[in-house]
Formats: sequence, C-alpha cells, structure tokens
Amino acid sequence: MPEAQETAVYTHGHHESVLRSHTWRTAANSAAYLLGSLKPHMKVLDIGCGPGTITADLAELVPDGHVTGVDRAPGVLEQARATAVGRGLANVDFAVADVHALDYPDDTFCVVHAHQVLQHVGDPVRALREMRRVTRPGGFIAARDADYAAMTWYPSVPGLDDWLDLYERVARAGGGEPDAGRRLKAWARAAGLTDVTATAGTWTFTTPEERAWWSGLWADRTLVSAYAERATAGGHATPDQLRAVSEAWREWGRHQDGWFAVLHGEILCRKEA
Repeated sequence: MPEAQETAVYTHGHHESVLRSHTWRTAANSAAYLLGSLKPHMKVLDIGCGPGTITADLAELVPDGHVTGVDRAPGVLEQARATAVGRGLANVDFAVADVHALDYPDDTFCVVHAHQVLQHVGDPVRALREMRRVTRPGGFIAARDADYAAMTWYPSVPGLDDWLDLYERVARAGGGEPDAGRRLKAWARAAGLTDVTATAGTWTFTTPEERAWWSGLWADRTLVSAYAERATAGGHATPDQLRAVSEAWREWGRHQDGWFAVLHGEILCRKEA
C-alpha cells in the first residue's frame, strides 16, 4: 500500500452521535447528482464510506458491477461490512485507504465517489488527482461536500452562531476546510479536471421529528464526540461553552417554526478519454 499522505485529523470521529447522522445517508439523499450517470455494469470506488449505507445503495444500483468502499478508520469498516451482509450484497468489498495515496492501479474504476470527504483532508487537490488517476478514461469523479458558512436556520438562536464559529475554528485547526462545498469546482480544476459540472444540493430539517433528530445529534456531538475533545484540548472552547452550545441546539429543536438548511457543493467530472 502506498505511504499514507494524510495530514488532517477527522474532526468528528466515530462516536454514536456522529454515526447517527452517517447511517441516515443514502444514495438518494446524498448522491442524487451522480445517480443518472450510473450503469449496471460499472466498477465503483466509494471513498470515505464510513458505515457503508451509501456504498450499499451504490452496489444495488450496479448489480452487474462491483463497489469497493474505503475509509481511513478500520473500525467503521466492520459496520460497513455488516450493512452489506445485512442487505445480502455480494458485489461489494471494503478496505482501509488514504485518498491521497490510493492502492489501486491507474484507470481501475468507472466511477470514483467521495461524500463529505474533501472537507476533512489535508490536500484536497492531491486527493482529486488520485481520484482522477484511478478513474478509467471516460469515467466519472464525483464529490459532494457541505459548506458550513452557507448553512442557515430559523429562528435566530445566538448560541448557534457560536456553534458555527466554533466548528469552523476546530475544523481548520485540524487541517480541514469546513467551507469546502464552494471550493470543489476550483479544486477540481486545480487537479487537472476539465470536464466539470458543478451543482448544489440541500438537506432540510423542519418537521418535529427532523428537528428533534438533527438538533439532538448535534447537541450530543458538541458534548461527547471527538469534535468536543478537540474543541477543549485545542483551547477553542471551555466545557461550559460547549454546554451552552449544546443547549442552543436543543432550544432551536424545540421551536415549532424551526427550519435548518445544509448546503452542499457537488462536482461531477468526466475524465478525458
């Protein structure tokens, strides 16, 4: 396997409050911009697959092909394998990998996909060059990342402004770029990709159930995840400040008029034939 090149830390870690969000993700709600380009025979690489819910969906969409899910964290791959087994999928496998130095030959995959990955890596342009390298001529490189500064909500809860400021500081201190969504097109062009379609997509949380789920996972993540540990260890927030941010999330979640939108940048790039 090539020498790992990652320099950034993964801000969130894999606490239950993080996986609560990751296991909710599907190809439909997180990769819709890509689905029209998939064909049943395709060989797909899913980078940063986490617990494997999107990976499993992709495998079902290429029944005559194959999907490989990779992640830097070996532990979460066990959950991904269990997801695939539970759904009876035989055309999927999983491996540990670093997107900066993928252990695959040139021109291996028809599609290379990364969801919420480039915001967490130390060199997103290098990562996209690697994604391009292992994609077959005529194949697709697809990436989707949130843009934290573009997230918006109602009503205004001052503690959520504190949350956004804190999260961006913690993420950047770890070597990532939380406003990655707006940069994807520029990063793709810097990586040498010329056929780039740039779009945007959203998640919206507004029903009582959605508000309770979204506010609850962030309230918990703010107190007990790796993100919380990095916030305090790095001197970005005190435990009291984290508790105030956590309560702000719960306050927002109790508002009957509550509405929260997450904006994502998306790129679908075709590798030159």
